[in-house]
Amino acid sequence: MAFDNLAARLQETMRKLRGKGRLSEKDVDESLREVRLALLEADVNFKVVKDFIKRVKERAVGEEVLSSLTPGQQVIKIVHEELTALMGGTQAKLQLSSKPPTVIMMVGLQGAGKTTTAAKLARLLKSQGHRPLMVAADIYRPAAIKQLMVLGEQIEVPVFSMGQQNPVDIAKAAVNHGITHSNDVIIIDTAGRLHVDDALMEELVQIREAVSPHEILLVVDSMTGQDAVNVAEAFNARLELGGIVLTKLDGDARGGAALSVKAVTGKPIKFAGVSEKMDGLEPFYPDRMASRILGMGDVLSLIEKATAAVDQEKAKQLAHKLKEDEFTLEDFLDQLQQLKKMGPLDQILGMLPGMGAVKQLKNLDVDENHLKRIEAIINSMTVQERRNPQIIGGSRRKRIAQGSGTRVQDVNRLLKQFEQTRMLMKQLTGSEKGRRRSKGMFSLFR
Repeated sequence: MAFDNLAARLQETMRKLRGKGRLSEKDVDESLREVRLALLEADVNFKVVKDFIKRVKERAVGEEVLSSLTPGQQVIKIVHEELTALMGGTQAKLQLSSKPPTVIMMVGLQGAGKTTTAAKLARLLKSQGHRPLMVAADIYRPAAIKQLMVLGEQIEVPVFSMGQQNPVDIAKAAVNHGITHSNDVIIIDTAGRLHVDDALMEELVQIREAVSPHEILLVVDSMTGQDAVNVAEAFNARLELGGIVLTKLDGDARGGAALSVKAVTGKPIKFAGVSEKMDGLEPFYPDRMASRILGMGDVLSLIEKATAAVDQEKAKQLAHKLKEDEFTLEDFLDQLQQLKKMGPLDQILGMLPGMGAVKQLKNLDVDENHLKRIEAIINSMTVQERRNPQIIGGSRRKRIAQGSGTRVQDVNRLLKQFEQTRMLMKQLTGSEKGRRRSKGMFSLFR
């Protein structure tokens, strides 16, 4: 994910500070030198880096910090606060009109992921109870209209199109259509170019003047580094942007765009694209991102992901089954599937405090294919076998392995893991039956 290299460098620097009982101004200078190099290597704007280091140093060399009992922790707190401020300070929310419909213009260069982001935003707003309408106003890029149509079908959001007609006319007609069809959010997917040019900007200005959008969101590819900041400046100069959407933050971007764009343009990052899936668009929280960069985790985002992924009714049913010692392989599979809904495992682990460093994550066996093998094995069982795994003998294990394209050893391993998981969960529920079983299990190791 973006920031990985930067996070590893900064976390190592902060670890050295944390281990010192007392700090001198020289210690602070040496640490900030490493922070400066890490930021520059992450492609953060050099002026932004200079100002950032200056602010941190002014606060870090104060008497209150250097004479503190935990000076290292104080400096880390300052770096966290300044990183948060650098990325906007607080979450910048989407500006929704008090009198619907809210009109949102999506702008950006070709290849930044603008059309896909429009669909992701529509899906996100739909999940919040809105009735979005997407507008196909990119008449130049081959298959752009078709792409939006396909995405609209996928997320079950209507798409307004007038083919290859004038984009300004399309935008005006779409707003009227949205009003008559009770759409409270209208998302206009405008045309992009390979680079900023006058023809592109003039068309976007005409659309803005025709429909008076409440939000103009610039979609930029975080993989382009400083170019993303230059693009943001150019678009903002002509269109007065409302905010930025950074795409491809799940890639190996160095993070410079996210740390520079707010400071350079004054426009906040409102959303971040964290995966290619339709649910891979998230609100951008500067404080949470700063915490992840410094290895402090992002527990709030983790809780939100879990809440969105977990079916509350199924959770109640599972609690009852655990209490009655009725946890089956069907329940085991259901829990794995809900875990997958939360996103890639390495991203989930990165949200846990102390797990954000690249080195740590690389040493962990985060194998998404392992979950797929488990699903295949369980799906190759009969209903009776999933509900009563104790009946699965040698011949059944061989049949299940052949049906799932795995080995008998894989089936054996899964059944062992399931039994251990069931025992652990029974222990946690504290039932008498579970305690008796777990006591018998642990007696085998005496």
